[in-house]
Amino acid sequence: MRVYVAGNIVVDETWSIHELPQKGASIHGVKISQDIGGKGANQAIVISRCGIETQLIAATGDDINGQWIRNCMHNETLMLLPENNIAEHSDTSIIFTSDDGDNAIITTMAAANALTLDIILAHLADASAGDILLQQGNFSVEKTRALFSWAKNHGLITVFNPSPVNPDFADLWPLVDIAVVNQHEAELLQPAGIATLVITQGAAGAELITDSQHHFCPATPVQSVDSTGAGDTFLAVLLASALLRGVTPDALALQHASAAAAITVSRTGTFKAFPTEEELCALLAVGL
Repeated sequence: MRVYVAGNIVVDETWSIHELPQKGASIHGVKISQDIGGKGANQAIVISRCGIETQLIAATGDDINGQWIRNCMHNETLMLLPENNIAEHSDTSIIFTSDDGDNAIITTMAAANALTLDIILAHLADASAGDILLQQGNFSVEKTRALFSWAKNHGLITVFNPSPVNPDFADLWPLVDIAVVNQHEAELLQPAGIATLVITQGAAGAELITDSQHHFCPATPVQSVDSTGAGDTFLAVLLASALLRGVTPDALALQHASAAAAITVSRTGTFKAFPTEEELCALLAVGL
């Protein structure tokens, strides 16, 4: 069993500010880090650190940032595809973190948009029935639909985290087996007919809804330092916990995901804040 993550990988620049700016405001800030990021990369990195064979299909640009990304990824156990850079600038996210631990993010999409459907499908060619295709909201609706349609036709399990959110993603629910959304996305997209639905509620916790169970898991208490990447950690560990036990996401998977997200929010940055392989191994053994 293998997880294919079709998404994005970016350079994250994190800036510390007093509070999120209002429209038209000019404020002072301090650049505090540069890191690997992008929802596709974030989720793939954490899934692979959980011991799941993972392939990340994401574009890096033909520039110094693209080379820097690839050098950083050499230390991870996942496979980054395509092996060559795309003739675009590498995508970048500017992350603003405020004194209260909240954040706002601006992300470019040129490299992700240049990753054509044909390129992605070529790297899915060795996928087998029962493998996982995980997507986020970084592709167009048309590309996202085409990939999920291909996956369903080939017997893959489809997982969708529609962030950044697009209202037209609501048309894709018939192609999705597992969905992880936050409250805003749930209200906007009205997910229905999904076998496994998880609605995250930030510091309150997360809710699991299936045909046979309706379970709420409070968030693991922790002093929040930086919430960036916490949702990606949650999804990755939720999925990995279930896959390692050969089940669909359940109450224990929610507990594992909550504990992992608590580690991420207790640290600054994105990539550097993720739980290590050792931490995830110990965490996933709890409750077994």
